[in-house]
Amino acid sequence: MQSQQDGTDRIADAGTGNWVDRFAPEFAKPYARLARWDRPIGFWLLFWPCAMSLGLVAVAQPMVAYDFVSFALFLIGAVAMRGAGCTFNDIVDRDIDSKVARTRERPLASGRVSLVQAIAWLVLQSLVGLVVLVQFNGFTIWLGIASLALVAIYPFMKRITWWPQLFLGLAFSWGALVGWSSEFGALHLPAYLMYFGAILWTIGYDTIYALQDVEDDALIGVRSTARLFGTQARVMVALFYASALALWIWAGMAAEGWTIFLLASIPTALILFWQVVTLDPDDPKNCLVRFKANHYVGLTFTLALWIQAQF
Repeated sequence: MQSQQDGTDRIADAGTGNWVDRFAPEFAKPYARLARWDRPIGFWLLFWPCAMSLGLVAVAQPMVAYDFVSFALFLIGAVAMRGAGCTFNDIVDRDIDSKVARTRERPLASGRVSLVQAIAWLVLQSLVGLVVLVQFNGFTIWLGIASLALVAIYPFMKRITWWPQLFLGLAFSWGALVGWSSEFGALHLPAYLMYFGAILWTIGYDTIYALQDVEDDALIGVRSTARLFGTQARVMVALFYASALALWIWAGMAAEGWTIFLLASIPTALILFWQVVTLDPDDPKNCLVRFKANHYVGLTFTLALWIQAQF
């Protein structure tokens, strides 16, 4: 890990040479790191359920093209709200973060940002998310606001339940509902199937992510599915991934996607399969690479739906 010991303040799990370290002005770096802009995988994982849901809409109503305007709005909203969520999480976890090797260099835990500055940054990012949200219909606005309850309780779950990954899934997968409602102004079976599938997917990939911190979490009493599953972590991740894919396939078929959609979904299945069979729960670097591969899970499944919508 690079840290103050070698003269830098790069966060442990931020990629070497990320754009924040290379190009961001010095005054902006702590805020960019607080929002995790140096680790974009998080906003992609928040965004892909939105994009997949827009793909479901395009399959369900083939006379209407994929909505790339909503695609762009959701991407902006995902960056803003993921940053706000990470900032809120760091405010809540600032004492815990200082005790974990992977997180002790985060701006708030290390003292590079004050609590007041972090709160102001949280408010600013939330306002950007609100501006994006009000571009949609009234049903979607209220649906988006409802997700804030899940965002608010998530950081506390690791203290009271072995299933904080479930609560992350409930919050991070909300875009599957919002993407559908942004077009229809209501929710229907394909959106619910996509949402529940995304929850299971999130539990799977965040279990892999949490494997990096098992030892530190055990020392400070933080709970996770990685600790709960123990030596069965790989088997459980496989079950969650398989169930997620089954629900997504059902969602696509419920939206009238058939042969082309099924064939186009094969790359998604292969990426999930590769993660499971090559996962080494005892190697943090191995876990981080497999976790980040879920960006391509969302990308390929969105493409599968888009391809089906073209026929």
